Amino acid sequence: MTEPQSALLLRRQLAELNKNPVEGFSAGLIEDSDLYRWEVLIIGPPDTLFEGGVFKAHLTFPKDYPLRPPKMTFITEIWHPNVDKSGDVCISILHEPGEDKYGYEKPEERWLPIHTVETIMISVISMLADPNGDSPANVDAAKEWREDRNGDFTALFRVSNRETTRHSFPALVPSATGLVPTELRQTRNG
Repeated sequence: MTEPQSALLLRRQLAELNKNPVEGFSAGLIEDSDLYRWEVLIIGPPDTLFEGGVFKAHLTFPKDYPLRPPKMTFITEIWHPNVDKSGDVCISILHEPGEDKYGYEKPEERWLPIHTVETIMISVISMLADPNGDSPANVDAAKEWREDRNGDFTALFRVSNRETTRHSFPALVPSATGLVPTELRQTRNG
């Protein structure tokens, strides 16, 4: 039996990402036997509220990929206007292709079959750096982000961000130079 086109395409994209990694994220299969379920680790973009964080998410691809978009869900807790409280990412590139029934998005902003895992992840990293507060999936996060972008919310957010990373990835601890394995940090500090 031959592999479906979607599986061949996903296998090719995975091989390309392994051969030529893209800065800001890593991606792989959750289980080697399932090309349709990926795990990604996103490094919080520099000079953003997410700097210093490492965020785990899952991409679930439909069998008719690339005609339809995957679904992306953060596994690591994240407080963001465009991520709902269950972790589902809500950005245009992941919305079904075609006309937006609410008229908010143009068809070319939505899913197109030319998108790849790389273009999805670049869009998500961009979303982390520049949330869309006009179309939030998490209204509470959007309200806090709009009203207190540079105040207490920012300070609390950064602390929460680091704690989430520390809890989700105990082998990593934040340092002044980035995320360092715990063993190395202990060696440096004597």
